[in-house]
Amino acid sequence: MVKIKDIAERCGVSIASVSKALHGTSDLNPNTAEYIRNVAREMGYIPNASARLLKTNRSYNIGVLFVDDTSSGLEHEYFSSILNSIKDESEKQGYDITFISHHFGKDHLSFFEHAKYRNVDGVIIASVDFKDPEVIELIESDIPTVTIDYVFDGKSSVISDNIQGVREIVNYLVQCGHRKIAFITGEDTSVTRNRITSFYKTCEANGITVRDNYVKRARYHLPKESGIATRELLALDDRPTVIMYPDDYSLLGGITEIEKEGLLIPDDISIVGYDGIKLSRLLRPELTTFVQNSTEIGVQAAKKLIEIIEQPKLSFSESIPILGHLQKGKTVKEIK
Repeated sequence: MVKIKDIAERCGVSIASVSKALHGTSDLNPNTAEYIRNVAREMGYIPNASARLLKTNRSYNIGVLFVDDTSSGLEHEYFSSILNSIKDESEKQGYDITFISHHFGKDHLSFFEHAKYRNVDGVIIASVDFKDPEVIELIESDIPTVTIDYVFDGKSSVISDNIQGVREIVNYLVQCGHRKIAFITGEDTSVTRNRITSFYKTCEANGITVRDNYVKRARYHLPKESGIATRELLALDDRPTVIMYPDDYSLLGGITEIEKEGLLIPDDISIVGYDGIKLSRLLRPELTTFVQNSTEIGVQAAKKLIEIIEQPKLSFSESIPILGHLQKGKTVKEIK
């Protein structure tokens, strides 16, 4: 294994100079530092993680807390995109990723205990029950955290603008002549509450009174539940002309029920998804959906957490909004 002493001998400099170059110390000539780093790469030098921990008091390891009750998260394109971008951005800045959970062998650890055991420098928290006492324990601990799609007072978060997303969808549907708009939502989360509020407010702004039986509760990423809700909407005497779904994947359950009824999309009924996963562009007709910028969500979450870790005195708490855009596919009919 290549050691700092070997690099110093090859470069003809002191061990101290090599150490400064490899750790980015500013009092070394930039040209000399770059030369030393190039030689180190050529020699195949790999920094010792234990030594770096002793020197910096950091493990360069970021925890990711991701709990998905539907067991589809890591296979679901939207969440996998967020997680991949967290991983890529963290590695770009020299950090590894560790998933935080309850389980360690046969032992049960709290999220905080697991994060402490793994000696992570900080944790990105996504897709969890944010009211869970163990999540709150982690948030209130001395471990830096960044949340995705949930805001805690005094803590940083990265937020997909769900209010704007639903507003754009409803306004587009109204422009297309729809006034009987149904909305199948996900389970009770802050994301769902923001979307429902935006739905009602935007409908009201357009002079539309939403019928109680046009709003149905399902769960995210579960086509079966959205399918059941679709069946109930189609059975109404005065059924909606368009149905909004909680996400593109759940919408598949709705399509199945619509086809069972012998209806055509969008000729007989229009549909709109949410997330903008690749599947939305492969379906025929192409799906009208709101595309969330999942890659940017992950990148900004990683950047913010690393900023808090490395510059705690200069980093302030903030909510970082990530904007998406409406994909106007072919599943919404214009009503004259």
